[in-house]
Amino acid sequence: MFVGTITLDLLFGDVHSLKEKRSLLRPILADLQRKNAVAAAEVDYQDLHRRSRIGLAVVSATVERCAEVLDECERQVAGRPELELLSARRRVFSEDD
Repeated sequence: MFVGTITLDLLFGDVHSLKEKRSLLRPILADLQRKNAVAAAEVDYQDLHRRSRIGLAVVSATVERCAEVLDECERQVAGRPELELLSARRRVFSEDD
């Protein structure tokens, strides 16, 4: 069993309030969960209206599948026109770790 995680740092464009940021972020997280069967949540910068850090996790039988799912999630987020992907950090854990 392998657990893959990715943390994505995001910068939103023309956003002026936390309410507006949440209205953009909520569908992004829902799409990631629905399309990729991952756990997804905002994990940092909740009090900043233009920044966000989201964390995603996937459990798989193979390390290759973990990488495929994390790659797809990163591509989906990077392709969103309303935000800029600043950085992505990944880790893969095995049950032996």
